[in-house]
Formats: sequence, structure tokens, C-alpha cells
Amino acid sequence: MTNNSILKGVILVGLGATSYGCLATFVKLAYDDTGITGKPFSPAEVISAQFILGIAAMLIINAYQKSKKGSDAVKATPRNIMQLLIVGTSTGLTSIFYYLAVKYIPVSIGIVLLMQTVWMGVLLEMLLEKKMPSGIKIAAVLIVLIGTALATNLVNNETNLDWRGLMLGLLAAASFTTTMFAANKIALGVSSAQRSLFMLLGGGVMVLIFALATHSGAFNFDIFYKWGIVLALFGTIIPPMLLNAGFPKTGIGLGSIVSSLELPVSVTMAYVLLHEKVNGLQWLGIALILFAIVMMNVNFKNRKRQF
Repeated sequence: MTNNSILKGVILVGLGATSYGCLATFVKLAYDDTGITGKPFSPAEVISAQFILGIAAMLIINAYQKSKKGSDAVKATPRNIMQLLIVGTSTGLTSIFYYLAVKYIPVSIGIVLLMQTVWMGVLLEMLLEKKMPSGIKIAAVLIVLIGTALATNLVNNETNLDWRGLMLGLLAAASFTTTMFAANKIALGVSSAQRSLFMLLGGGVMVLIFALATHSGAFNFDIFYKWGIVLALFGTIIPPMLLNAGFPKTGIGLGSIVSSLELPVSVTMAYVLLHEKVNGLQWLGIALILFAIVMMNVNFKNRKRQF
């Protein structure tokens, strides 16, 4: 693989991660806005608009690719479709849990909780593969936990965080861990556009159930053009396409490091646009989490000593 190809992959993954990093701030801004009914937009309205517009966009993209590639395009089998729909339910749950979490806690705290996928992924891998993680991974997990304590300001105990937001943030991380683990193992031969579409459809089922169960009263349909387009672009259209295009060029290790840009971008967006307070210890905690991600994904094969 050439250096130009790797650089292109880094740029694509970086832009995809940056897009994801902006998402939670836009969600918070949508919550602060009001619709045609005079009431603030609800989580059900925000999530529904994002998924409906995202699915519509992916249908158009798939139709375009099909007309361009014709019969040469690799089509998903019924088994592939079913697998992707099932995995997609966890994608929907991640959005539901995360969007509810940032309703109760600051965005800067919510993204830190979502990054607990680092140790959750190690734990899931250990349980499924029935083998102990390497010393590097164990050390990285400990660093993440220390970084989380600092980043959430638990050390100074200055912030009274809503327990609902904390629990929902951890549930979002658990759901996201499941999505990442399963998505990297199923239907790998199918195009990224098809994979994104079927996973969105699976997630859409969960979002529909959530919307029907939680929303009452008139629906603010202006959410679709006020915030739905922005949320769909930054959450369900641009990032998956960029990440799916970039990861094959960077490899999982380098790609994971670059994708961790989501954390500082999300915190910075919350600091600039939402005026959330982030002190020095919190930035140190964020830096430790980023260091742990790099530590887990650096290639140590050439080291003589194995951990």
C-alpha cells in the first residue's frame, strides 16, 4: 500500500470521525429549539428524523450505485440482510441511549462515557474468545478508567451528574461495542452502501418502537428540515461512507487511532457552541483516553518482548 493511499485513508477516517464528533452538539441544540407545536423537540422526534432521512439517502445512494455498476455489484444474500438487520438494532439502541444521555448530562461527559467501548471491547473479546487480553490491553484499560475519572470530574466532585445520564451513556457504549464487534465480522463482502442501508433499517425498527412508546401529542414535523437533515448528514450518511472507504486504506490499527479524533472534536464543539465548562483535569483525562487508544492499536510485532 502506497503512502498516498494511506494518507488518503487517514483523511477519510479523520473527516468521518470529526463528523461523528459534531453530532451530539447538534442534538443538544435541537433539544433547545422549538417546533411548530410550540414545544421543544423531543428525543423521539430528533432520532426519528435522523433515521428516516438517513434511510432515504442510503436508498438513493444504493439505487445510484446499482445503476452505475449494473449486474457486477455484489448483492447481499438473504442471510446477509438478516444479519445486518439484527446488528442494526444495536445501532438504533446506541442512538437512543446516547441521545437520551446528553439530555441529562453535558455532551463533554456523554462522549467520554461512549468511549468506554475501549474496555468493553476488551472484555467482550475476552469472554467470546476465552483468552486473557495482553498486558498492553490491560494497561490501556486501566489508563482509560483513570482518564474517565478525570474527564468526568469525579476527582474534584464538583459536578452533580444525573445518574440517568450516566447509566444511559454506559448503555450507549455497551450497545456501540456490540455494533462494532459484530459489524466487523459479518457480510464483509457486501458493499458499504448496502451494509449501511440494512443496518439503518434494523436500527429504524428500534427507533420506531421507541418513538411510539415515548412520544405523545402532536409531532413536530419541522424537525425534518430544521435539524433532521443536519443530523442525518453528520450521523447516518457521511461518517459511515467515509469510514468504510478509509479503513481499508489505513488498516484497523491506524484507523482506530485516527477515529479517536471524535473525542476531542466532540468536547471542543460542546465547549465552543454550548459553552460547557471543561477544566484542565478533564482535558488531561481526555488525553489519557486518547493515549490508551493509541497504545492499544500501535503495532508491537517488531518488539522482541511480547506482553
